[in-house]
Amino acid sequence: MLLAFSVAPSGLPAGAEAGSAADDASVHDAVAAAVRIVRESGLPNHTDSMFTTIEGDWDEVFDVVKRATEAVGRYGSRVSLVIKADIRPGYSGELTAKLDRLEQALGD
Repeated sequence: MLLAFSVAPSGLPAGAEAGSAADDASVHDAVAAAVRIVRESGLPNHTDSMFTTIEGDWDEVFDVVKRATEAVGRYGSRVSLVIKADIRPGYSGELTAKLDRLEQALGD
């Protein structure tokens, strides 16, 4: 399975007050916390400006997404999560293989 996801906080973290340092927290700090979890998972992954894509089986991929979402939740009172998945049993290495096939088609 390939799973692309984007996760971002909104609102203030629990206990934070408007105008406090927590109010000035940037979304990139929250995203960094999520990407750190993805990278530490050991699953093949790629992050671009819009999504992080990970490859693995259903349970391990969704475990990583859950933990990344929980990490982002510490940065706000609410979390937005967008997921897109390509579920293709019996295939692996598709994180790069799909791009290789595209580049080959463009070269033809």
